[in-house]
Amino acid sequence: MLPINKIISSFDAYLAIRGLHFEGVVIGGAALNLLGVVSRLTRDCDVLDPQIPDEILSASIAFANEQRSIGNVDITKHWFNNGPATLKRNLPKKWESRLVPVFTGKAIIFKGLARADLLKTKLYAQADRQDDLADCVALKPTLLELKDSIEWVQNQDANPNWPKHVENIFTEVAKVLGYEF
Repeated sequence: MLPINKIISSFDAYLAIRGLHFEGVVIGGAALNLLGVVSRLTRDCDVLDPQIPDEILSASIAFANEQRSIGNVDITKHWFNNGPATLKRNLPKKWESRLVPVFTGKAIIFKGLARADLLKTKLYAQADRQDDLADCVALKPTLLELKDSIEWVQNQDANPNWPKHVENIFTEVAKVLGYEF
């Protein structure tokens, strides 16, 4: 697991020294850390958009190799990735117009999803893999925000059991937050 704020700052310096620059949209644990919502370790930095150019991807792999050589064994070859890129086609309309700045360095500029969009993605992740409850709670959604998010999450999977499963997940999140859903 990575202290992502420190890793991003180090990677920013690494790219700057090499005259490389990257602007992108990050989501997941990296975005939550950069926004100050959580201060937990994470496995990677998920870039939603754009597709990471080859020279930046190569630099991220070289950076990871360098980090491992100095003892940071938690950083993997693919720590900087486009893993969630397919999610962007399902995000709420006009999500790009609501992006917020999350990191500005010498070589890296990251934006993140607006709070409502980020919340939806985290609630979806909780329903999908049931490993994101702490992040959902850390976002401190109101009951109204949960109610505004459920339909979007329910529409993310065609399984006929999915809507009821999502409702159960939302009920669990609401209960932890002290709400009755």
